[in-house]
Amino acid sequence: MACDKSPKFVVLIDADNAQFSIVTDLLAEVAKHGTAHVKRAYGDWTNTGLKGWSDVLLRNSIQPIQQFAYTHGKNATDSAMIVDAMDLLHSGNFDGFCLVSSDSDFTRLATRIRESGLKVYGFGERKTPKPFVAACDEFIYTEDLKYLPEFAPNSNEVEVPEARSPIQDARHNDTPDSQLKSSAETSLDNSGWARLSEVGEHLINRHPDFKPSTHGYSKLSDLIIASPHFDVEERPPKPGEAPDLLVRRRKASGGNSQV
Repeated sequence: MACDKSPKFVVLIDADNAQFSIVTDLLAEVAKHGTAHVKRAYGDWTNTGLKGWSDVLLRNSIQPIQQFAYTHGKNATDSAMIVDAMDLLHSGNFDGFCLVSSDSDFTRLATRIRESGLKVYGFGERKTPKPFVAACDEFIYTEDLKYLPEFAPNSNEVEVPEARSPIQDARHNDTPDSQLKSSAETSLDNSGWARLSEVGEHLINRHPDFKPSTHGYSKLSDLIIASPHFDVEERPPKPGEAPDLLVRRRKASGGNSQV
């Protein structure tokens, strides 16, 4: 039997700080990156405010971890989740963690896991404080999960939402425009062009929450081509290499994008 080379992930959910309605889409997103070998949700399950979680936990084989609120004003759930995360980290059995919360208390945890060389994917609402977002390798806003392509292991096709203008998307306070420009400028070579792969890498490093699908596109190349601010050019590959897709800031005088 072939060895399973899929990255092994730990999924830890702060149920006090997440909505049960996003769990199915969240796990589908996790499956794009690896296999969830541990799935745990933390909360005070005696609290009636969490009653909607029971069916979701059973249906998705998520282990509920009971954590009583010992005192008012203190979040015991965070502490329990952090302790378990460190135990799992030191086991050496996993390749990455998925932390589901909008709470900045997990910022140091994400940083510590990354210091050990493991990937950290964060999931939270748009209100999530920026330090926690920046502490993750990638951060996915849970409001956007429904816009992400469906995980389809038996199909080469995915459905993407109707394209929205990447520059005039009124749904978000932040547009990708300035992020794209900055990343393209940072990745320029001596010829004044930047490799698309390097632009994408820089985007993720600087903005872990950046996703083309959030803005209506399945790929970064589609988003950049649709933007009026960039020229795109595909150059013939060198022997044994894939073709280079290059981008640069479009001059004020304009001109059509080259593909």
